[in-house]
Amino acid sequence: MAEGGGRAGPGPAGPNLKEWLREQFCDHPLEHCEDTRLHDAAYVGDLQTLRSLLQEESYRSRINEKSVWCCGWLPCTPLRIAATAGHGNCVDFLIRKGAEVDLVDVKGQTALYVAVVNGHLESAQILLEAGADPNGSRHHRSTPVYHASRVGRADILKALIRYGADVDVNHHLTPDVRPPFSRRLTSLVVCPLYISAAYHNLQCFKLLLQAGANPDFNCNGPVNTQGLSRGSPGCVMDAVLRHGCEAAFVSLLVEFGANLSLVRWESSGPESRGRRKVDPEALQVFKEARSVPRTLLNLCRVAVRRALGKYRLHLIPSLPLPDPIKKFLLYEQNSRAVVDCSEEEAICRASRHRLLPL
Repeated sequence: MAEGGGRAGPGPAGPNLKEWLREQFCDHPLEHCEDTRLHDAAYVGDLQTLRSLLQEESYRSRINEKSVWCCGWLPCTPLRIAATAGHGNCVDFLIRKGAEVDLVDVKGQTALYVAVVNGHLESAQILLEAGADPNGSRHHRSTPVYHASRVGRADILKALIRYGADVDVNHHLTPDVRPPFSRRLTSLVVCPLYISAAYHNLQCFKLLLQAGANPDFNCNGPVNTQGLSRGSPGCVMDAVLRHGCEAAFVSLLVEFGANLSLVRWESSGPESRGRRKVDPEALQVFKEARSVPRTLLNLCRVAVRRALGKYRLHLIPSLPLPDPIKKFLLYEQNSRAVVDCSEEEAICRASRHRLLPL
């Protein structure tokens, strides 16, 4: 379970659990970690002290040591402490001196995760540039993307997406029965797209969709729909309506190809079963979208993006296509701008780039 990869799984619970946690997550027993000057300096952002201490080999060898420092109770590395406090200069210095970026604490949290949770964009960017896993740790149920989507930190979310974070769901929670600590998903709550809508964070909602988040998540995996509680929303669109989200949320889902037939008409009445009322304008947008066929142009865009897959969408700017079409595929330009580019011109350009047979 620990980051080293060679340690055994969890030992017996009860009286031995504390000892097991020490063994798994501390390089030395806690009583041997009396000198916490390195950790204390990281906590207060004292870069000068860090520079001075790490000139000595004894401290350089302890740079990844997990210890309970004077201001904390959780055994953490200096890097994790500096990231929590948002001392970007200390984070950068510790990494350059050999701190491992993806070590986890006893909660399974990485330095990147705690930087995101505490809203420290600079520290998060430094960690990402140093190779930190943008998805966090498989030992923790949440992810940096999920938290940024929940609290509406679009700036942090952009950085995570730029470094390849999974925008759909915590990729460590799978329906697979192995390893033992995996469990089947039974709720939309685990989905970043859902949580951004539940907290009405429209900018994050759009960023996730642009990055390839599945607008029909919960209907084609990996959630176990058999385990959904009665009355739970069946898909993202259903959840958006139930949570009283504004019409812009519905419009985005329609634009990004959500399957509108997944929402039952009886679940989209004037009042939701929860505490909020369905937004009348949002409901009207949904009904109109459901009653009118989608344009061929938008259907083509959705089809192309799905064929590429979310992990290759970032390659669209490098495709041999006219700029208006590339911007259209990235949702940076509307349909009208693409239509304004004459069909003959588009065909000629595509032919020159060997996209169409002459």
